[in-house]
Amino acid sequence: MQIKQLAAATGVDVETIRYYEKQGLLPAPARRDNGYREYEAHHLERLSFVRHCRALDMPLAEIARLLGFVDDPGSHCDGVDDLIGEQLARVRARLQSMHALEKQLLRLQSRCDGRHPDGNCGILDELVAAAHGEACACHGSAPLST
Repeated sequence: MQIKQLAAATGVDVETIRYYEKQGLLPAPARRDNGYREYEAHHLERLSFVRHCRALDMPLAEIARLLGFVDDPGSHCDGVDDLIGEQLARVRARLQSMHALEKQLLRLQSRCDGRHPDGNCGILDELVAAAHGEACACHGSAPLST
């Protein structure tokens, strides 16, 4: 199949497929006489694997490590569990960060009473104060540092 067909079959953009080839995640396909790439079933399977891993938000370097295990089925797979554990730790850290961000936004939102007869907006006042290095509701008493 041609690259456009592979892209359609996997939902992966053509440029992304080329990038994965350059990164060594996808083996280079054979070329036709006209120079077009000719992908086979194993390309489809491998690209689907990469796409699934990306859907799990795994970095390309980790996907490459997983593909190493796939390519060497006789290897010990303890590293696979470790790799997934590392990804889980990254996801948990991001979740904590997102919860903290949610609290900051809720504190900021609490500065708005929904009425602005004098043109003053509590949220904008807080954001402007923070831009001036002053304390703000969303970050507590300490202003943001750069």
